Amino acid sequence: MSQVLDMFSLKGHVALVTGASSGIGHHLAHTMAKAGAHVIVAARRADKLATLVAELKAIGAKADAVSLDVTSQASVKACFDQIEAVAGVADIIISNAGTTVAKPALEQTEEDWDSVLDTNLKGCWMVDTEAARRLVKLKKPGSIINISSILGARVAGAVVGYSASKAGVIQFTKSLALEFARYGIRVNALLPGYVITDLNREFLLSEQGQKLMARVPSRRFSELSDMDGPVLLLASDAGRAMTGTSVTVDWGHSVSSL
Repeated sequence: MSQVLDMFSLKGHVALVTGASSGIGHHLAHTMAKAGAHVIVAARRADKLATLVAELKAIGAKADAVSLDVTSQASVKACFDQIEAVAGVADIIISNAGTTVAKPALEQTEEDWDSVLDTNLKGCWMVDTEAARRLVKLKKPGSIINISSILGARVAGAVVGYSASKAGVIQFTKSLALEFARYGIRVNALLPGYVITDLNREFLLSEQGQKLMARVPSRRFSELSDMDGPVLLLASDAGRAMTGTSVTVDWGHSVSSL
């Protein structure tokens, strides 16, 4: 049994988590740390990152914070330079940074569209390819995990840019998996459903949220901890044969007929 569990260990690895200042990214930074990785947390909000690093170090983890704006190629390159200076090359990448604009399609502006696509899709492309470029140079294998969404595979109203960007992430993941396999770099996508966080907890537990829950076959929303097993599978040697896949974590929402 210990040999099986050892396959999920991330000891000796350097894991970058983008969009780590809150929500899913904040939680997955803790997951990586508890599995033994040296965690690099990246986002634009330096104060939030400082608090997160303190939390991780309090549980005995190695952790550092790096400023990152995924919509800026210069910022992405500077981020990876800083990572190499403090921890060496990052060989686990969780591309989590994302945003959305909730408006009907006819009310969305060009700025709305660009802000979502630049962050969710272009930002993912810049982070992933910069990470891979450095891994290839050192002939080092790695695992890239792109955080998409079930809305990349199905639709909902008033989030046209978000749905389009997350669908793009799924196809982009497959394309990179094809190209990077020869270098020993795996690329997979994680597709969360509705996940309870501090930002949406009040809504999801409200009467309107309960109506939404009725569409989920298991009548449950995900907790952040529901992503721990899937993300560790994709990040670790336990998932070494997995690349180009999309792992859905949604309590069955995506297979519902509604």
